[in-house]
Amino acid sequence: MADAANERIQGLIENQDVFLFMKGTPVFPQCGFSATVAKVLNHVGVEFESFNVLEDAEIREGIKSFSNWPTIPQLYVKGEFVGGCDIVREMFETGELREFLSNKGVLKSTA
Repeated sequence: MADAANERIQGLIENQDVFLFMKGTPVFPQCGFSATVAKVLNHVGVEFESFNVLEDAEIREGIKSFSNWPTIPQLYVKGEFVGGCDIVREMFETGELREFLSNKGVLKSTA
């Protein structure tokens, strides 16, 4: 079962440049941490896909072992695990997130 979850997770993050595993959806987040990350991504203007882990227990548990990160939300960019809410928020506040996304080619630079 863990292998199936890992394969599904790998497929999701490989097929989208920016992918967020979250509780709820970007339009209707169901936890404050997920809401924060979705809001930050929308604010910087990056397009992203998401997966509501509350709808799939296998993915909800599988993502924690996949990334070796115990909490949700989890952000992936170009298949690379970036972090959870605290890391994304800190990167945003320091300007590092916009630079990181731009360097990955997923954020159009705005002068």
